[in-house]
Amino acid sequence: MQTGSILAALTLAAGPALAAPPAVIVRETEVMRQEPPPHGAIGMSTAYRISDAVPNRTMEFRKRVLHVGAAIGPHPIDHDEVYYVLAGAGDVVSDGVTTKLTPGMAAYLYRGAVVGIRQTGGEPLALIISYPSTRP
Repeated sequence: MQTGSILAALTLAAGPALAAPPAVIVRETEVMRQEPPPHGAIGMSTAYRISDAVPNRTMEFRKRVLHVGAAIGPHPIDHDEVYYVLAGAGDVVSDGVTTKLTPGMAAYLYRGAVVGIRQTGGEPLALIISYPSTRP
């Protein structure tokens, strides 16, 4: 059987594809706000709640800039979570173990851990934070 025939057979067996919703395009300037960081309100941050603008989502995707001296305080997580550093430096903690993060580094944090991150140095810490949504 030729490759094209196999693909055609698989497509027919799977049935008609469901149409995906159209893409949602979000400008960060439209979802930006100044607020204390979550989990302790330590200092100030600029929050870009990107995925809040997306209906029927299954994941959260956010950008947060921790101003000098700010931190997302330690908190337990009930899902895996990723902190990806865009700019600045910070110390991430997971179950009491602290690791320095700099641009281009990611911390993959596991469900059940107590995690947090604090800005270090003289420049703000810009992060992408992503995790599964609890929304249906």
